[in-house]
Amino acid sequence: MTQVNEVPPGASGGDGAEPLLKVRGIDKHFGPVQALYGVNLELPAGHVTGLCGDNGAGKSVLTRCIAGVHQPDHGQIYFDGRPVHIRNARDAAALGIETVYQDLALADNLDIVQNMFLGRERLRRGMLDEDSMEREAAQTLSTLRVTTVRSIRQPVASLSGGQRQAVAVAKAVMWNSKVVLLDEPTAALGVVQTRIVLDLIERLRDHGLAVMVISHNLNDVFEVADRIAVLHLGRMVAEGPAADFDRQSVVEYMTTGSSGGRPFEPAGSVSGGG
Repeated sequence: MTQVNEVPPGASGGDGAEPLLKVRGIDKHFGPVQALYGVNLELPAGHVTGLCGDNGAGKSVLTRCIAGVHQPDHGQIYFDGRPVHIRNARDAAALGIETVYQDLALADNLDIVQNMFLGRERLRRGMLDEDSMEREAAQTLSTLRVTTVRSIRQPVASLSGGQRQAVAVAKAVMWNSKVVLLDEPTAALGVVQTRIVLDLIERLRDHGLAVMVISHNLNDVFEVADRIAVLHLGRMVAEGPAADFDRQSVVEYMTTGSSGGRPFEPAGSVSGGG
């Protein structure tokens, strides 16, 4: 049965434990253009990681490498401590990695239930099992406390931006997901709708999922992120607990690749060396 995982927050990847998903030394070329240079990244379970970077920094390319859309030229992805090869979106889904892209990939003419099971419809005696799908969709939305929709049978076209984002996230986590990648989840949303989405992200963390939020909005990042990672021109220039950063330092890493003219040093680290 599909369900939201009830993994205790921090069960993997926190306080020295093995991260649920780990990226090591990822390079990616597109012809003569190199998009990623030896990128390392960790996504612990029960944590929200905010991935920041200016346009062209490599955020989307890195996300698509994890999601199986692009194949890295070099490097390795580890899932739950094991090296894995993610050749396509199906491989990613089999591991429990789901991506919610900025366009949400929802069908406006279909209702919420139909969208949540689109391409994964349940059959019973050769017919669509509408009752089972409706129960499962309602359970998932209830577990995530998505209470703003009038009916799970209303067309997606009738939903607000925040409600559409909530449906897209619920669709992603319904399939035994362990890692959820969210691409600009609050872009073009108003204050109230943004609050709905940020609350939903926090609930994903509370259910023990590893969540990565790609966002230009630093207010949203600092609102929900436990960890922050910053890409600059294809290189990971900073990664660590959110408490090690402030908005000014993140902007400096995004725009120059360093903060105060110095590379990133986690809080408590010993200065010195390259």
